[in-house]
Amino acid sequence: MDLPLAWSLLLIVSAMWSFVIWPPFLRRVLKDERSRDAEGNATTFLRVHVILISVSLALAAAVGGLGILTVA
Repeated sequence: MDLPLAWSLLLIVSAMWSFVIWPPFLRRVLKDERSRDAEGNATTFLRVHVILISVSLALAAAVGGLGILTVA
């Protein structure tokens, strides 16, 4: 696949942005009192955010990989 260098770099920067933003957000969600119920079980709030963050990081890995593959 052939992409202009600027587009490849945009893909890489976008992936890096996701890897910088989502992990700290996950740490905040894990510390949030809404993440666990009275017995310490995960709540829907936690499950939804973990799924959101996981999908976002998986997409970031794919986008970053595509950006790296198209730089060369």
